Amino acid sequence: MAALGWLTPRRRSATARSVLAGEASAEAARKSSQEVAETPGAGPEAQFPVLGDEKAAAFFDLDNTVMQGASLFHFGRGLYKRKFFETRDLARFAWQQAWFRLAGSEDPEHMQEARDSALSIVKGHRVAELQSIGEEIYDEYMAERIWPGTRALAQAHLDAGQKVWLVTAAPVEIAQVIARRLGLTGALGTVAESVDGVYTGKLVGEPLHGPAKAEAVRALAAAEGLDLSRCAAYSDSHNDIPMLSLVGHPYAINPDTKLRKHARQLDWRLRDYRTGRKAAKVGIPAAAGVGAVAGGTAAAIALHKRRR
Repeated sequence: MAALGWLTPRRRSATARSVLAGEASAEAARKSSQEVAETPGAGPEAQFPVLGDEKAAAFFDLDNTVMQGASLFHFGRGLYKRKFFETRDLARFAWQQAWFRLAGSEDPEHMQEARDSALSIVKGHRVAELQSIGEEIYDEYMAERIWPGTRALAQAHLDAGQKVWLVTAAPVEIAQVIARRLGLTGALGTVAESVDGVYTGKLVGEPLHGPAKAEAVRALAAAEGLDLSRCAAYSDSHNDIPMLSLVGHPYAINPDTKLRKHARQLDWRLRDYRTGRKAAKVGIPAAAGVGAVAGGTAAAIALHKRRR
């Protein structure tokens, strides 16, 4: 790790957590990638993947890049349907999410409180149980929301013999399910601590968000022997500028306003698969990291009640 002496104690702690989260996610991704089999997909769209370049790979953000909307929203719907938590918990979760959306900042104490609340949902459950449920939730809510255009970009890298990884703040178990279903190599995601296959209710580091994504990509690239200048990265969010800036081929996919402006200034490639006025960013803000599942769940319950 680079010297951090010039940073304040709080900043050093935050940076250390980002590195820890990134390294943990990279380790989990490498362990799972051998179990993923490639499957046929849509026709290629990307123009630059070099056939047989073993030093190159591609890294895709998930929410609003590969999938329409927020994966945590759909995961929350699935967990509520399976009675992982009660309606009485919604007020607490919804309030925490509302605070992030209104304040527009990430106060460490509020962030920790929201993360603890979200993690309490799965505390005591077995990792294998969440993995199995993730398969069901993908079929129920996610499969039909994959962007065909982004899927084609990923397939172009696969067709060129390159590895393709998802990089997301969503739980790594869910990310791995999506990667496997799409025929990708593997996934980098937020790693929740488990002991003997049971969730403890704690994270390893922090949510894989913002700088932590860049650390995860850097760690995986080092372990895989990749040349980042020959790699590609794709995202819709300005929060992923650190990750996009690592690679030689950054793409802005369905970009938010800040990322679109940044991409144009640096002459990054842009793709927008949304139509008309729907080309505004959709889904739940990523500012709350793992805490985003709270707001997503609250919205899911409101929708459920209106349909009853």
